[in-house]
Amino acid sequence: MIVGLHDAEKEHFKTKTFPNLALMKISAWHKAQGDMVEWWNPLYKYDRVYSSKVFDFTPTDPYLPEDTIRGGTGYRDVPMDQELPGEVDDMFPDYSIYPECDYAVGYLTRGCPNRCRWCVVPDKEGRIRPYRNWRDVVRCDTDKLVLMDNNILACEHGIRQLEGLIGSGYKIDLNQGMDARLVDARVAEILSRLQWIRFIRFSCDQKSQIRPIRESIELLERYGVKPYRIFVYLLVTSDLEDASDRVEALKEYKGINLYAQAERNERLGITPNVMQLEFQQRYVYGGSYRKETWADYCMRTGFYGGKKLVKG
Repeated sequence: MIVGLHDAEKEHFKTKTFPNLALMKISAWHKAQGDMVEWWNPLYKYDRVYSSKVFDFTPTDPYLPEDTIRGGTGYRDVPMDQELPGEVDDMFPDYSIYPECDYAVGYLTRGCPNRCRWCVVPDKEGRIRPYRNWRDVVRCDTDKLVLMDNNILACEHGIRQLEGLIGSGYKIDLNQGMDARLVDARVAEILSRLQWIRFIRFSCDQKSQIRPIRESIELLERYGVKPYRIFVYLLVTSDLEDASDRVEALKEYKGINLYAQAERNERLGITPNVMQLEFQQRYVYGGSYRKETWADYCMRTGFYGGKKLVKG
């Protein structure tokens, strides 16, 4: 059998480097059956084609065969809770299809106990539960491990797996951001003793999370973790005053890294407006937030209501 794989984000975002875990497992399973696997080419004929799409705003390739097996939250007509067959999901990923990837990637837990309005995880993965042990996820040819757990601290298994990584020689990254409300002295000590690829990441999607994040930053600092090692994701909804308040509350920690993400959920008909994009791309990405408030930025640049005001 000749199998074609299609990574919608890899095709559309030419600079994309993050691997698609589902496609790597599918590739590993087919190769174990003796099948030939390659990236799908519309000019060739395949016995089976798989397409994975993560984001619903990523274009769908119109040339994919009608019988393509599709998966991922990016395909709105595919059931949200669709999973890989157990025998495929249990495969160790085939990293050879992403030769530029020099780290291991995976999950130690799946699901989340929260039901945030903007998040698809509860519908896709269900409640929080154990999934893998870290030794089953790491690679022998690299000391880097990127974990995509959505709420690893909400599961005792996840905390124990992180604790087990202490002294293992592996550097980690939790790229989805942790829930600071779950950080206590035990967790802070574990986080302080781990080796990190770069940052310790948290999420601050609403103002109620400001105090827990401030408390976590200060608790971690008592364990020797400086604010410049901390990275905070900020969800930017249409309520820019709310986002601005979160920025002002956190930027006082010298060197802290803030990253704005304008809310986009096309399944719910939500797309960012021009003000959200300005806040994300120029105010935060551009670093202006470090020296001025959002209100001051708008006044200085003449940007208001999505339009540049002509002065004088």
